[in-house]
Amino acid sequence: MSEARIGRRRPARSYFWWRVRQSPLMIVGLAIIAAIVIIVAVPQLLATHDPNAVDIRMRLAAPGWTHFFGTDEVGRDIYSRVIHGARQSVGVGFFIVLIAGTSGVLIGAFSGIVGGRTDTAIMRIMDVVLSVPSLVLTIALAAALGPSLFNAMLAIALVRIPFYVRLTRGQTLSLREIGYVQAARSFGASRWHLIRWHVGPNTLSPIIVQATLDLGAAILMASALSFIGLGAQQPTAEWGAMVATGRTYIFDQWWYSAFPGFAILVAASGFNLFGDGLRDILDPKERGR
Repeated sequence: MSEARIGRRRPARSYFWWRVRQSPLMIVGLAIIAAIVIIVAVPQLLATHDPNAVDIRMRLAAPGWTHFFGTDEVGRDIYSRVIHGARQSVGVGFFIVLIAGTSGVLIGAFSGIVGGRTDTAIMRIMDVVLSVPSLVLTIALAAALGPSLFNAMLAIALVRIPFYVRLTRGQTLSLREIGYVQAARSFGASRWHLIRWHVGPNTLSPIIVQATLDLGAAILMASALSFIGLGAQQPTAEWGAMVATGRTYIFDQWWYSAFPGFAILVAASGFNLFGDGLRDILDPKERGR
């Protein structure tokens, strides 16, 4: 690697970490995400009980030293279920963003590069999908596919695809008029070559920001589907499903819904704070200040 390239990378990295240090909220978001990653990676080291172990004698026990977050209606430790539920709830978010982002970027880049009637047809389909409220369409798709966590993830991912299509298409339309893209086309470069080597790398910044912000929204939507019975099913430890079951006991055993609900709030807020900070850092207008 040349010294010039190394020199260009060092200022960029220094600028990035300098901007991170200037944003306390982004630091909070990074800290939350780091904690979530640890919990998702090694839940068995942090949990104090088997999340599915039933002990009727401890049914609906209040929070204490033995059960930090109390127990549920069959004596399962809520703290351990919240810890293990992070893998389900946060994993759902990553799966949704991966599927929606990958599909949307490919469709949007292809639509922008091809243009003409194909571009018009693709964008009219996206407009139809976007004309329906996201949550309503997600519920309809999840109900049609059947209640399960996988079907809920698939329904949310399908609804989120148009957002990435429109974002990527807009970037592609501006990029395809740039000189080096026109030169590649004049030399006979295929559409796939243009998407892979020219359009894709230059649309990464806005896509990464959109994906980061979408993680929080995906976690909330997946929890909402589980809450109404279209997502995770018992006895799966999933935050939305735990809140749904705990609402029956909300007045007397508040901890049942409160702790998994708080976990949803913290996780979604962490990704949103990080996404907002990342958007500011990658904004060219901000770099010029």
